[in-house]
Amino acid sequence: MSNPTGMQGDRAADTGERFPPGLHNAYLFAWFNTLSYQIVLGSPMILYAKTLGASATVLGIIAGMMPLLVILQIPAAGHIAAIGYRRFVLGGWSIRVAFIFGMALVPLLGGWLGPHNQLALLLFLLFGFNLSRGISSCAWLPWITALVPGGLRGRYLARDAAVQNVASFVTFVIAAGVLSGQPRPWQFAALFGFSALMGAVSLVFLQRIPDVAVAPQPQGGRGPVPWLAMMRHPPFARLLETVVAWSVAYGGLTAFTVAFLKSSSALSESQVLWVTSVSFLGGWSSLWFLGSRLDHLGSRPVILFCGMGWMGVVTGWLLLSGGVVRGGLGWLLGLQFLMGLLAALVQMANTRLAMAVIPVMGRDHFFALYSVVSNVTLGLAPIGWGLFIDAIGPRTWRWLGVEWNRYSLFYAAVGLAFVGLWFLARRLVEPRAVSMEALLRELLIQSPQRFWVRFWPRA
Repeated sequence: MSNPTGMQGDRAADTGERFPPGLHNAYLFAWFNTLSYQIVLGSPMILYAKTLGASATVLGIIAGMMPLLVILQIPAAGHIAAIGYRRFVLGGWSIRVAFIFGMALVPLLGGWLGPHNQLALLLFLLFGFNLSRGISSCAWLPWITALVPGGLRGRYLARDAAVQNVASFVTFVIAAGVLSGQPRPWQFAALFGFSALMGAVSLVFLQRIPDVAVAPQPQGGRGPVPWLAMMRHPPFARLLETVVAWSVAYGGLTAFTVAFLKSSSALSESQVLWVTSVSFLGGWSSLWFLGSRLDHLGSRPVILFCGMGWMGVVTGWLLLSGGVVRGGLGWLLGLQFLMGLLAALVQMANTRLAMAVIPVMGRDHFFALYSVVSNVTLGLAPIGWGLFIDAIGPRTWRWLGVEWNRYSLFYAAVGLAFVGLWFLARRLVEPRAVSMEALLRELLIQSPQRFWVRFWPRA
């Protein structure tokens, strides 16, 4: 019987590969880093921006700023070799922590600045935060890819996702407690200050992650980088197509679901955070759901499975926002749980497939291109979705028993995007991946999760 958590030691049974000493610092860094960024890049920041009068378009800019500025990885990738992986990431992460300390002061400036000026200052600080992150993050995936043996990357990604999701859940519980009642500016300031402090602690463990030598670059690191040829390199090109489709479908979904819950229900800020926190329990359960099996199942069937799951999830939100179902607490928690689970699975599968298909030669530039294409799309998507929602405005009409409004139309459009993701995922090239039937057999019959089948009614 396989281990449901994938924590059965640090050696791959079939290859004898081991995790390098000191890798536990990567999990500790992920823990404290998540306690930090989930506040300034997640729902707490969205809720604070709404208290300042931010429109859906502005919320889309806030949600899309971080992935959009990843485009800076393209020019930054050429400088990694001269600086080294660890120094490169550490420098950028240190600068962004300084910007979080600045954000902690913004809610306290209400006596001197009006809401619109506070929002402008907040956007400026978020820009600086994401600028430093966008530059330095280009070294992270090449660093981890070189550090973790090929046969253990799926297991590492599953553990990392579990750590981040548990930390995210803890963060949202803390945020919900701090913002209880009708939150006042000092409560947001305290929450942002906590984010800055956790970011500073994460730097201690980031510095302890083992460094590795930078992989050789094309043409010895000199001359123009053949970006177009890299984009056409199969199966990398098909991976990029699928990642773009994922980014369009998923980009902005979390932010606008928070906005929908806040504007279309009687939930307070604290209650919205409690409900949203369940998505991180879903993300954490991805370790139990898939664990180390990602390495032998492959990424392609996981993405196909999740594509169908996402179609069901957005249909649930469409029925809720369209007034077809009343949507009690159980409905909301179920949808949030599935969102977290499916998002974690897709992100793990995409990253693992990128690690598998990207060649060693030119690894830094390949990963920069992968990150830029996926994240720029992920950054533009919420801005586009925000413009779409604002363009519809308060107009509503009924058709087929559904009230079509700004949010039900948003979820319908997102559902179509997930249909496109599913068809593109079928074209992914992964020779060692199992079939969809084998994936379902593994999850429902051969794995520890098969005890759920016992609850199925029998004749």
